[in-house]
Amino acid sequence: MTTVDVHQHLWSPELLAALRARREPPRLDGWTLLLDGEPPYEVPPAAHDPALRAAIAADDGLGLALVSLSAPIGVEWLPDAEARPLLDAYHEGALALPEPFGAWAAAGVRDIDAKGAAEDLDRGFAGLQLPANALADEDGYARCGPLLDLLEERDLPLFVHPGPAPGASAGPGWWPAMVPYVQQMHAAWFAFQAFGRPRRPRLRVCFALLAGLAPLHGERFAARGDGPARPDPGVFVETSSYGPRAVEAVVRALGVDAVVQGSDRPYAEPPQQPGFGLGGAAAYAFRIANPRRLLTG
Repeated sequence: MTTVDVHQHLWSPELLAALRARREPPRLDGWTLLLDGEPPYEVPPAAHDPALRAAIAADDGLGLALVSLSAPIGVEWLPDAEARPLLDAYHEGALALPEPFGAWAAAGVRDIDAKGAAEDLDRGFAGLQLPANALADEDGYARCGPLLDLLEERDLPLFVHPGPAPGASAGPGWWPAMVPYVQQMHAAWFAFQAFGRPRRPRLRVCFALLAGLAPLHGERFAARGDGPARPDPGVFVETSSYGPRAVEAVVRALGVDAVVQGSDRPYAEPPQQPGFGLGGAAAYAFRIANPRRLLTG
């Protein structure tokens, strides 16, 4: 029985070197991350020390911690000639991480390279992460269709994570996490209902940060949208940065089988109570049973 965290970030030495080799954002100047439209961010070196992070994962009792490319830095939205060296570095580094780490693959969404994404997925990744702002409308689902085809062909899940938040520097430091990231996840949740699920009935998908709490709008969707929300055993949400009140509310909306543990380390930590105060059965569901269904079907 493997305990799983589906959402962590760990920048390998290969990815760090590739970001430092760039002369335009996104790039690293030493440990300072420089992005378009956002203030410089000082990256804590210890947060991306593989040995230290492996020890933390062991302390958390994890049998598997899935890392993903940090989609807000915008690698997936670069032209393919710029994105490919960073994607290659990410994939090489992620596969070299020590136990208990596994990883989500990543893919460009500006210039779709289905052949390259297929080769990456076939190297043993858990599934594919795509930025939420690439799957926010019908055009996004059409553009990313070849990537979603790969997941269905291989029976692998999709992980939807917030993408870049340009222009967020006008607000306080917490603004991107609280406004554009949440808005992106909210839009991606309803875009999947409208354009994703009808055309891809077999695709399993996990939305980061409880899908921006979009599931809590089910009553409004029933009144103003397409009728009552239907149970969907292939849709999951992960818990990063949220606590007992939000998780309990989402469980009431979606059921206990839809929630999986995600911590978003090193930007947040897992909850003090693995079941978010909902008991041992919920903890087992969030950390073991539900992640197994997400990852393996």
